[in-house]
Amino acid sequence: MQAQPMQRHQVVITDFVTGALAAEEQILGDLADVAALNAFAEEELIGRIEDADGVMVYHNFGITSRTIERLNKCKIIVRCGVGVDNVDHKFARARGIPVANVPDYGTEDVADSAIGMALSLARGVSALNSYHRRDTGQWKFKPVAPLQRLRGRVFAIVGLGCIGEAVALRAKAFGMDVVFYDPYIPDGRDKALGIRRAESLSELLADAYIVSLHCPLTDATHHLIDAATLALLPRGAFLVNTARGGVVDTSAIPTAIASGQLAGAAIDVLAHEPPAEDDPLIVAWRDPRHPAHHRLIVNPHSAFYTEQGFHDMRTKGSRAIRRALLGEPLRNVVN
Repeated sequence: MQAQPMQRHQVVITDFVTGALAAEEQILGDLADVAALNAFAEEELIGRIEDADGVMVYHNFGITSRTIERLNKCKIIVRCGVGVDNVDHKFARARGIPVANVPDYGTEDVADSAIGMALSLARGVSALNSYHRRDTGQWKFKPVAPLQRLRGRVFAIVGLGCIGEAVALRAKAFGMDVVFYDPYIPDGRDKALGIRRAESLSELLADAYIVSLHCPLTDATHHLIDAATLALLPRGAFLVNTARGGVVDTSAIPTAIASGQLAGAAIDVLAHEPPAEDDPLIVAWRDPRHPAHHRLIVNPHSAFYTEQGFHDMRTKGSRAIRRALLGEPLRNVVN
């Protein structure tokens, strides 16, 4: 009697990835057929995802219970990135579907971006470039004065995960006094890294010269930075966000810069991407007459990007799918 061929699994990539799927097929090709759906909204998944054995999700939109309840045989949902706020992992758990992330794909890249943004703000690089792009007749550093020497200044980190740690080490290399706030990190991490720990957010912000955000977006961290917490900073501080857009109430930033409370801000992530034309942050950023215009850096959720990081994201996500399809122990399960 002739053996029946093994049925191939079906794996779908919901969004973001397009074109050739060589990275995924190299890892999954012997087990599964891989399809990139290139969807831009959750509704576009209807009728295309129900029979998937594995689902890979990026960040163009969220996967809610409406989609998860239609998955008939899914063995794993992989969020190909660090944050999992765009996947209803609690509902997936109730359905018996593990959700895993890829927590280390772009650690160096995001850390480099955060430090690069911080240096550009604190050394006046971006602001002076913006000021003098127009012929003002004043070829001087005065528009960004007063700038302070970085050595010995407090570099404040919110969230000491993999990326937060990488940023801490980079900031230490510049001689900065690195302090972090993260209530979920056990004691001793500060001693291992040679940095200081703040017991509360208000304690962290009180002496901060640069604040860099590296926490996930949760109910507890939504709008963690807003007008009230910005007021806790010393006048003339800088803010960098490469974490999640919803962690910051960005509508408070233009006012804080106009008042001088913030000397500048660098924002890589927004709550809604792309932003609406009437978003207060975007309006101020684009308006040459607004005081925040020269002191804002806004990037399109790109801090993670390098060719190597993008490759890691795809291959590490694919390996997570492979482990699930083969019934092997899973890694980085968040639910």
